[in-house]
Amino acid sequence: MAATHSRPAHTARQEWATGLTAFAAVMLFLAGLLTLFRGITAIAEDDIFVTTPNYVFEFDLTGWGWIHLALGALATVVSAGLLKTATWARVTGVAIAGLVIVANFLSMPYYPVWSVVMITISGFIIWALCVMERGGDLYDLSGERQSR
Repeated sequence: MAATHSRPAHTARQEWATGLTAFAAVMLFLAGLLTLFRGITAIAEDDIFVTTPNYVFEFDLTGWGWIHLALGALATVVSAGLLKTATWARVTGVAIAGLVIVANFLSMPYYPVWSVVMITISGFIIWALCVMERGGDLYDLSGERQSR
């Protein structure tokens, strides 16, 4: 007698969780990569950024460059963990996206439009990581579960 293999039932909730996990991983990777480049730019060329003489949160741009560089590198590493649907990556991803929001808010006078863009992207990342289903697995294109 032949054994019948059945695929796991895909519910709409599982599909949304899978899509949001992939969305959050890709967006966190892109936000991390862009933050990494912004950090390199601030370290190498301070004169690219606008300076404001009377800003409450006045910081050395090279110091902010190192902060952005570290946040960007950490975000790109955490995005790989999100593709594996690791719980530590979800928690760390929310924390990193929150720190990216704070860092971009504080550096807003130096590069205002880009800071608003990064704050918006990070907000979407936090939303996607908070609403995705706990412990959901990513599915490949054939619809079969990937082994952990």
